[in-house]
Amino acid sequence: MDNRTVLISGAGVAGPALAFWLRRYGFAVTVVERAPGLRPGGQAVDVRGTAREVLDRMGLTDRVRAEGVHEQGMAYVDARGAVCCRLPVHAFDGEGIVADLEIERGDLARLLYEETRADVEYVFDDSIETLTQTDDGVRLTFARSAPRTVDLVVGADGSHSRTRALAFGPESAYVRPLGAYLAYFTTPYPDRTGWFQLHNAPGGRVVGTRPTRHGGTSAFFSFASSPLDVDRRDPAAQQRLLAERFADVGWRAAELLAAMPDAPDFYFDRYGQVRMDAWSAGRVALLGDAAWCPSPLTGQGTSLALIGAYLLAGELAAADGDHAVAYRRYDEALRAHVARGQELPGGGISGFLPASRLAIRLRDASMRMMTSRPLRGLATRLFFSKADGLTLPEYAVSR
Repeated sequence: MDNRTVLISGAGVAGPALAFWLRRYGFAVTVVERAPGLRPGGQAVDVRGTAREVLDRMGLTDRVRAEGVHEQGMAYVDARGAVCCRLPVHAFDGEGIVADLEIERGDLARLLYEETRADVEYVFDDSIETLTQTDDGVRLTFARSAPRTVDLVVGADGSHSRTRALAFGPESAYVRPLGAYLAYFTTPYPDRTGWFQLHNAPGGRVVGTRPTRHGGTSAFFSFASSPLDVDRRDPAAQQRLLAERFADVGWRAAELLAAMPDAPDFYFDRYGQVRMDAWSAGRVALLGDAAWCPSPLTGQGTSLALIGAYLLAGELAAADGDHAVAYRRYDEALRAHVARGQELPGGGISGFLPASRLAIRLRDASMRMMTSRPLRGLATRLFFSKADGLTLPEYAVSR
């Protein structure tokens, strides 16, 4: 095999998952991460469908389950906290809106890092500055580290991927806004329900709480909006915006907003999807949200990242040094599955963020119907089966 060195940009979920498989196939792997260390916290993420088989092949299912978040399901509540409707985990065989295999994003990233750090080079607090492809490799310069040349580069650095911008062009060419924004952060409040609770308010706004693994509460805010002129690297401005947008919302909005300035993991971004005709250019490939971000609304991002990492590494190993062949097979194996995973649930943004009180009541009624026994099977087929249907190939492991 000619191409032995791979540099991965991004130490979230997709990057370390790819590193896990590449090392099994004998590649020398470096992971570069802009943050000074692993990013803690984050919302609970699901592992669904075919991704569960990937996790089984990694030998990590028991660890993920042991360190997972055990939510009972999702519930919509009114301004006083009374439950309007519930979607329990067991109602859809553990693969509904809330799945039975969930883990905080930061915990999953940590598990993958722990599995790979012994034989993968991790470089934190650094990022790719320039990228130049040649016939023999990819010449890279970094914000802090010395330049180096590697055989292949993989961008697994999220929907705002720096790698994608360097190799493919500006973000605006690939990211499609969906007309809404979201924020989440941990709070000091204990969880007393075990449910993912959501309260919708008129104007396309929702505030929610989720239990954390250690019995705490994570806050969630989302609102419909045309594009806003807010710097995604200015959390103070983002928090002022949220406080203004939710100033008149009831339930626990004021209490959660009061905890926001002290949150160690505040996150704010717009809902968007990444759509690309090709996930590779020369020796550079993209993986996870950098290539196909489905948006958090789908609940498919983590599962697609795990599946994509398995397939990309396996095809690189199987192609005997021909990265062009490997990238083509990776695309062919995954393209249709990603397209299904990017399909938004019924109603899209407007279904999740109803604009009026009447629309909120109608949504609640539809959710109650969905959990009724006659309609559960139909709902599962229409909304919750997109993570299935992909047969994973077997690849020979070199060690």
